[in-house]
Amino acid sequence: MAKTLRTSGDYTIKAGAGTAGTNQIDFDSKTVRVRGDLIVDGDQTIVNTATLSVEDTFVELARNNSGAALDAGIYVNRGTAGNNAVFYWDESEDAFKAATTTDGAGVSPLTAATLANVRVAEPVNTSDAVTKNYLDTELAAVTSLDLSIIGDNLSTLLLESGDTLTITGGNNINTVVAEPNITTINLNNDLFNITSIASTSSNSNLTLTANGTGSVSINNILTFSSNASTPTAASITKLYSKTAGSGGTGVFFVNSTVDSGAEGELISKKKARAYAIALG
Repeated sequence: MAKTLRTSGDYTIKAGAGTAGTNQIDFDSKTVRVRGDLIVDGDQTIVNTATLSVEDTFVELARNNSGAALDAGIYVNRGTAGNNAVFYWDESEDAFKAATTTDGAGVSPLTAATLANVRVAEPVNTSDAVTKNYLDTELAAVTSLDLSIIGDNLSTLLLESGDTLTITGGNNINTVVAEPNITTINLNNDLFNITSIASTSSNSNLTLTANGTGSVSINNILTFSSNASTPTAASITKLYSKTAGSGGTGVFFVNSTVDSGAEGELISKKKARAYAIALG
């Protein structure tokens, strides 16, 4: 026989001392339906069913978290199969993780977690997670890195998969290779074992410039090749070699602001002494 109990206010059913006691209330029926909100205040909620069906589109975890660094997720009790499994949000790293743990279901943040494998389907979209099989297949299909190096002689070298590009600094070049994929080459050392410096640009100057008040120093012999003609010089002094004239040195100079730009020859010590005697 159906029976309805209606009250005009709150209705309390209490067994023994209530939450402080040991008594319990059993509902023994095929279905128990609560028509309204259900609030359970206690330490744990245990559901002994074969299937749990939730109509809500989202399930909120850590509901009363007000900003503490708590980890939260799904905890799987594996029994005697091994450490229990979790799929959870790691608050300390701002990332989802799949792992196994020796911590209990009520421990947060997790103090011991070992990352576990996650299996996904082969990727279809560009933003899909990539499987190891897919990555291995794609790498095996790569036959060329499409990296070409062109030398000064305009010859092109194509680096293919498995090739190694070695950059050696030697005495004069400082080479540093660092992650992420950065190679720095600096010509910031003194030059040694250099036998020739030449400019390949037509009729261009080769300029040596010292820093600040420094000077260009030549510690040994400075050799001049013979010049067939007299060069022009505007507001600078040019020093060059020609067939020796009356000065007896063959080393000439010219400056547009000196002696109206006329060519002059440096005088040797022997010639200077002869001129001094001759002129009394």
